Amino acid sequence: MIKLVVFDLDNVIIDGEGIDEIGKLVNIEDQIATITEQAMQGDIDFETSIKKRVGLLKGASTEDIKTLANEMPLMKGAKEAVSTLKENGFDVAIISGSFDIIADTIKEKLNVDNIFTNSLVEKNGILTGDVTGPLVSGSKLDVLSKFIEEAGYSLDECVAVGDGANDISMIESAGYGIAFNAKHALKENADIIVETRDLTDVLNVIIYLNSENTEEGADVDKEVAVETEVVETTDVVVENQEEEQVADATEEVVEEVEEVEEVVEEAEATEELKEAEELVEEASEEEAESAEEKPVKESKPKKSKKPKNTLPEPDFDLADTIEGVRTQKDEREELIAKVADEREVFNREAKEQRKIRDELNSELKENLAKAIEFRNQRNEINKQVEENKKIRNKVNEEIKNLEWSSGKKDKIRIETEIKKIDKIIETRVLDIKKENQLVKNANDLRKELAEIKEDDKVKEEAAELKKKSEEYHAKVVELSEQAQEAHEQMLSYFRKTDEIRTAADEAHKLFIQARKNASAKHEEFKVILSEIHVINKKLGSSKNRKRRFDKPSGSSSNKKNREEKERAESIFDKFKNGKKLSTEELLLLQKYDIN
Repeated sequence: MIKLVVFDLDNVIIDGEGIDEIGKLVNIEDQIATITEQAMQGDIDFETSIKKRVGLLKGASTEDIKTLANEMPLMKGAKEAVSTLKENGFDVAIISGSFDIIADTIKEKLNVDNIFTNSLVEKNGILTGDVTGPLVSGSKLDVLSKFIEEAGYSLDECVAVGDGANDISMIESAGYGIAFNAKHALKENADIIVETRDLTDVLNVIIYLNSENTEEGADVDKEVAVETEVVETTDVVVENQEEEQVADATEEVVEEVEEVEEVVEEAEATEELKEAEELVEEASEEEAESAEEKPVKESKPKKSKKPKNTLPEPDFDLADTIEGVRTQKDEREELIAKVADEREVFNREAKEQRKIRDELNSELKENLAKAIEFRNQRNEINKQVEENKKIRNKVNEEIKNLEWSSGKKDKIRIETEIKKIDKIIETRVLDIKKENQLVKNANDLRKELAEIKEDDKVKEEAAELKKKSEEYHAKVVELSEQAQEAHEQMLSYFRKTDEIRTAADEAHKLFIQARKNASAKHEEFKVILSEIHVINKKLGSSKNRKRRFDKPSGSSSNKKNREEKERAESIFDKFKNGKKLSTEELLLLQKYDIN
């Protein structure tokens, strides 16, 4: 799990090279920039470059440098990246070969806790041309290792972000090394390459890597070269806790909807069904009363449970006349049917979006597995590349040693001296005596050169080694091409994974919204149903109930009636215990006036 993120300063946190900008103050920016570029490319070591550049700054005003530091632009996304990382519990540090006179200003702007830099030596507000600090002769890895030891972290818990050759030591050693808009020398050693100049892209990579380690448990380890557009912060494969709670709560609502729906599905269809609703409501009351009166067994005490479909208290006024009450009932039964239909539409939409989301998540996992497969393939090939490189380089070293021992070193030395003498004779005006002496020296050297003979046996051995070196080099080239192909395949699957994730995220949002809408409609449904319940009570007390079915005559009919009545009584017993009733069963209860 990632705990620490370490940034370089120049061209990473700030959009520019600090020492180059200071060079502009004393009009030597071109000389400074040339040495800076050589150091960033790895052509000269950092200690040599920093001392050369600072030496050129001698005489610069520290006040002017402080003003410059306040005006140095931050890299795009720097504030958002640092603040978001800190809000998410990451420790953020800056390790830079730049100078505290600039870094201290940046530290205040971004509220960074730990910054490690060098210091420009000054006297009376003027730079002396000297530099001190842990990063003059020491590496960034030395500073990082000391810091994490004191902070209690490990290198595996660290992400390092840099852009130049002097970042290689910490980029290679950190759990993840990110090359940010970097030089070629650093890209070769980085795990992840971000080509943009926006630190929010680095932020997205870090959040993605950390979520893969903690939520998915995916094996996204070193050298997963992911371009910026591949990663996003949203991941619907593992839904967040809040959405799960909403989903669970809404699942219960949908279950309630399905239970009540069978009773009121076609409330306006027939008068018989309207009277059946009265039976449902009256039976619900009896069920609730029965539940309250039912004794609790002492041996197994149970918590009282609120009926699942408890209706809200109605807040409306009944009409003054029976006709008015009937009109109210007709209006509400028409409305409740409409609400039930709307609720069902939302339920269907929720189920459809959930199905789409689950299918996309399944596809996402398959694509991620493919990406990891190609990543592992690339890493395996890269190991072979490194092995062949080592052998090739070892052979080249043997060739070099053989060539030196065979007299080639002396030949090169003499040839160089002859060229120097010839150039002096050609380009300078000399007196005859001095020119003759130089000609004589050159001729003596040519004689010495002619007498040097390379050992034929050594030459043959060197030729064999060159052949072997070329073979290993060809293998390196071939394997590198294979690794690049696997890398491109990996990136394509990561990009596809990101597209699927975006679509799955959208489907999940629509799924959650549809469930919320269904829940809202169900609450509206229950309010209307409670009003119908009050209306039914009013109508029930003002009229005699009429049977809708004539009893058939004859002994066989009587037997059938007895059986139907017994079945009706059985149905009612089950209803009191929570069984859902169909329209046919409700009508059977009405037929035998069981309530």
